[in-house]
Amino acid sequence: MKALINHQDQEYQIDLSQPIDISLSLQNSPDNPIAWYLSQPEIEPVQMGDFVGSVVSGKSSTNFNNIRFNPHAHGTHTECLGHITQDFYSVNQTLKQFFFSAELISIEPEQWENDYIITKAQVQKLLAHKLPEALVIRTLPNLEEKKSKNYSHTNPPYLSESAAHYIRECGVQHLLIDLPSVDKEQDQGKLLAHKAFWNVKDVKQLNADARLNATITEMVFVKTSVPDGSYLLNLQMASFENDASPSKPVLYAIL
Repeated sequence: MKALINHQDQEYQIDLSQPIDISLSLQNSPDNPIAWYLSQPEIEPVQMGDFVGSVVSGKSSTNFNNIRFNPHAHGTHTECLGHITQDFYSVNQTLKQFFFSAELISIEPEQWENDYIITKAQVQKLLAHKLPEALVIRTLPNLEEKKSKNYSHTNPPYLSESAAHYIRECGVQHLLIDLPSVDKEQDQGKLLAHKAFWNVKDVKQLNADARLNATITEMVFVKTSVPDGSYLLNLQMASFENDASPSKPVLYAIL
């Protein structure tokens, strides 16, 4: 099923039957990825008196589950600047368009003191003057364990402040990365990359030029078989009125 899409005065031909899903599913299993010191999500049948919302239990004609999870800690999620501001901003009100030009780049973070970081120079070299609306960063090595890793207390790689600032200056509106955060796991609340990308100068009194329409998507997973390059991104998420929502970013190769 091929489609010809005209977007920002550019024509893109894509095959809608060949989506590249870069989201991680949420599951009631130790194999679910975890961050921020939480336990695994819970998906369990509703129980009310003799009623159990499970067909296999023999006590219900339907499966009727409660789900308890944290979008930031339990899988692929998209967040707006309301993640770091005192005032409430909803990602559901922020993200109103869902197709974007995108560039996928692969980067092996560099050691800096006791950390591994993604640097401005690395991003600058790989973007090579391209100006996509969305940027997807795949970190190397691209291990399968990313899909089930418990990131808590592991000090994962992160994006340097200067790299985040550069990405913002390139006009990237939607940043996607396969790490639990663009910032260092324990940074005393500095959140330098978040603030640089969203251009937030004061979390208590939002500056007029803060990027209200920009989003960050974390904990994606891009298979190694997917080559770096230009794509069309369909960024979908659940309609939660919250700073973040579980999401399903899908790439389409440009034919």
